[in-house]
Amino acid sequence: MADDKPSNLGEVRPNHRFDAAKLAAWLAANVEGCAGPVSVRQFHGGASNPTFLITAGDNELVLRKKPPGQLLASAHQVDREYRVMKALGDTGFPVPKMRALCLDEGIIGTTFYVMDFLAGRIFRDARLPGLEPAERAAIYDELNAVLARLHGVDYAAIGLSDYGRPGSYFARQLDRWTKQYRGAETALIPAMETLIEELPRRMPTDDTTTIAHGDYRLENVMFHPTEPRIIAVLDWELSTLGHPLADIGYNAMLWDSKSVSWGTLEGVDFATSGIPTRDAYVDAYCRRTGRDGIEDFNFYLAFSAFRLASIGQGVFKRNLDGIGAHDAGGDNSGTVERAEMALKSLRA
Repeated sequence: MADDKPSNLGEVRPNHRFDAAKLAAWLAANVEGCAGPVSVRQFHGGASNPTFLITAGDNELVLRKKPPGQLLASAHQVDREYRVMKALGDTGFPVPKMRALCLDEGIIGTTFYVMDFLAGRIFRDARLPGLEPAERAAIYDELNAVLARLHGVDYAAIGLSDYGRPGSYFARQLDRWTKQYRGAETALIPAMETLIEELPRRMPTDDTTTIAHGDYRLENVMFHPTEPRIIAVLDWELSTLGHPLADIGYNAMLWDSKSVSWGTLEGVDFATSGIPTRDAYVDAYCRRTGRDGIEDFNFYLAFSAFRLASIGQGVFKRNLDGIGAHDAGGDNSGTVERAEMALKSLRA
């Protein structure tokens, strides 16, 4: 464990504060080595589930909890995050060690879980500035390999056969994200209306089922402090039993993205940077998973951008309502851009 902490740590936002004394009592009773007072700092930016660094006794823990306020249906289920990481951790898959889950909302106001804090590297800029080409190549190859490894896990053998419903993944997902978008809608976005009409017509017949992470990208994994090796896959809020090609489609959307905050490869010279082209990246995934190729890959890109637009609309609405992770402000251009990117992919 390193002494240096992430630069995005700060004071707890007023709307995310909770009774630290109650948490201390719960930790003392439920997590070994955590007797005594606690200190709490919040990780700012990114996560839709508020996330905190907890110092308790000799332990440094990360706490993730549901946000306050009225939540969209099936969103922010931190108990599911805990369950999938606990099951995968028992197989040796790179996730943090789960310490405890609390379903009693009387402790800090919402369901939460705690896991070990890990020291490592999280790359916020997907272009990997400051690294050598060989390092960039190794990092992207590891990102690819770990995703393929996840999709090879026998979910039934690790107790996750009821973690989602096998089959009909895209039909259910399109229904879910359309409803969630409608529930958070603040203005007409023409591209979203077109996607809602056209995406169901392009659904694949391939109905493979694996564990699907749902938000697999460079910023959501932690690398070893010095090696190009992933030590933790993070942010499992959207995970379920789903279609593996939804994950690779979402991961490969990076090559189209213009968003620095989500991730972009704008300006990268793929011939010299060490970062692979999208075709090379997807081909490597196919080799690792035994696929000859992926038919109509543009559907998976479009679906992923549509889903991200729906999520972004929900975040925007929560911020407008004053219960999100950020202050309200600006417009909703991010959702519009993602919707238009999805439509462009669908029609390419």
